[in-house]
Amino acid sequence: MEAQEKNNRKIIHVDMDAFFASVAQLDTPELQGKAIAVGGDGRRGVIAAASYEARKFGVKSAMAGSLAKKMCPHLIFVRPDFARYKEVSSQIRKIFYEYTDLVEPLSLDEAYLDVTINKKNMQSATMIAEEIRQEIFKRTGLYASAGIAPNKFVAKIASDINKPNGQKTITPNEVIPFLETLQIRKFYGVGKVTTQKMYQLGIFTGADLKSKSLAFLEQHFKSSAQHYYNIVRGIHNSPVRPSRTRKSVGAEHTYLENLTSEVFILEKLEVLANEIENRLLKSNVKARTVTLKIKYSDFNQTTRSKTLEEFIHLKTDIFSLVKELLYQDELKESVRLLGISMSNLNNEEPKTVKQYIQLKLDL
Repeated sequence: MEAQEKNNRKIIHVDMDAFFASVAQLDTPELQGKAIAVGGDGRRGVIAAASYEARKFGVKSAMAGSLAKKMCPHLIFVRPDFARYKEVSSQIRKIFYEYTDLVEPLSLDEAYLDVTINKKNMQSATMIAEEIRQEIFKRTGLYASAGIAPNKFVAKIASDINKPNGQKTITPNEVIPFLETLQIRKFYGVGKVTTQKMYQLGIFTGADLKSKSLAFLEQHFKSSAQHYYNIVRGIHNSPVRPSRTRKSVGAEHTYLENLTSEVFILEKLEVLANEIENRLLKSNVKARTVTLKIKYSDFNQTTRSKTLEEFIHLKTDIFSLVKELLYQDELKESVRLLGISMSNLNNEEPKTVKQYIQLKLDL
């Protein structure tokens, strides 16, 4: 009975279209229809967001500003305005709460909504999503896309299908056929490294993944095996959590070639620090603890952490601390993975922070 109820949930994932860039175009009419990028254009500048006009040239978030300029010579760079983004995000969330209190924000520009039971007494989640998108445009002038499905995992994937300014509904009966035909690279949470590993194992679509036994997946994907086994079968019972509070912000990367020089390692860590800055800014949080994760070529792993008195969010501060952590001890082998995580965020209650400081984060 419980499984049946979960299968009958109506979940909407709302995702604003090119949010940062769209806000800039909204506030500065002469930028509308232009290829713009939010971020720096200097040698070390990184793109936080790109308009759809810029994306046509291959410009995307986390890309170096210098590379983006080469790909799109007429690209216009705009400085981020996070106070403005937060203001608009607050307007959008007010709309969400007009339909349901079960709202789980993921960042300033996206959220899950459980509308199984809703304040408008509407039976159709598809109609609710359509109304919400219309209200967002009416009140903010911005476009949003949406995915509607029985669970969060499928709703997240569906919201990307008809972008920009579109939506996609996957009914309970359509979930399995949808996942079976879906390219594995489009599965939410399956990154580039895992995608390549799956390709090597002959897994290219959901149907390929579904054909593998749990034992096979455990052999190749360890602790993630059960997750992959479940999601391709439409099993994802995570509820929409209104009180969801982000505990950490992190990024890591596994490299195709092992890193043997500190110079190369520092270059990679600087890229990760840039990515962390963007994620902290997008989530509108700062942090007091930085953790460096190093996995060696022999698969041994170490983490090193430092907690500050003040909160930070800028790449320069993050990278400075990461360098300090890197030099705490000599490298034992060549490095295959690097990761940076920021915790003790300023969205936590004081009591939670006190308890958390005593822990050492192990990614």
